[in-house]
Amino acid sequence: MDAREDDFDAELADIGDDRPGVDEVDGDDFTALGLDEDTDDGDDYDDEDADYPEDALEDEIDLVAALYREDGEPAAIALDKELANDLDGLIDELRRVPGEAGAVGVVSIDGDFFVIVRVRGRKVEVLLSDIAASQDWPIARDAADFLGLELPGEDDDSEPVGDFDLFADAGLSELEIEAITSDEDADPLEILETVVEKLGFSDAYDKVAAQFDL
Repeated sequence: MDAREDDFDAELADIGDDRPGVDEVDGDDFTALGLDEDTDDGDDYDDEDADYPEDALEDEIDLVAALYREDGEPAAIALDKELANDLDGLIDELRRVPGEAGAVGVVSIDGDFFVIVRVRGRKVEVLLSDIAASQDWPIARDAADFLGLELPGEDDDSEPVGDFDLFADAGLSELEIEAITSDEDADPLEILETVVEKLGFSDAYDKVAAQFDL
C-alpha cells in the first residue's frame, strides 16, 4: 500500500459517521435514532394462546380408551383422562399399546362429540364427529389442526370430518362410517357405540365404559 492510500484511509477515519443523532447515542439508548430497543411485544403469541380452548374438566370427560386385538381377540383398556385434552399425547400412548394391528383410541367429551384415532406404526388416522367442537374443546381443535382444516365460523354447520376410510380394511367402508357419524338424530355416544360394535369390540368396550360410569 503506498503513502497516498494511507493518507486516504486516515482521512476516512477522521471524517467518521456524520448521520444525524449517532454522536448522541449512549450505550444501548437508541432513542436518538428513533428506534425502539425491543419491538417484539409478544402480542401475536398472546392472541393465539388466548384463542386456544381451555381443557375439558374431569367431569366433562366421558371416556378415554384404547381398543386393540391381542392373539386375535378384541381387548380394551381405559386411558388417563388427561389424554382427552392432548391429541399428541394420545397418539404417543396408542403407540405403546401392544396391538397386533395397531390400536384405536376413542375419546368422548361431555356427550357432545367424540374423536377416534387409529395408529398403525407411523400411520395415524383421525375422525372428529363434529368440526364445530374445535371452537370449544382442545382435542377437537388438535384434530382439526392435524387434519389441516380451517376452524368453522359461527354459522357453519356441524358435521363429522376426517379419515372416513380409517376402518375400510376392517369391513367398515368409508360410505358406511360417514353415514353412521352423520346421523343427526343419534347421540354422539350412541354413534360411537355403533362404530365400536361394527368393529367387533362391544364387549371389551362396555367393560371399559363401565369404569367411566357410562
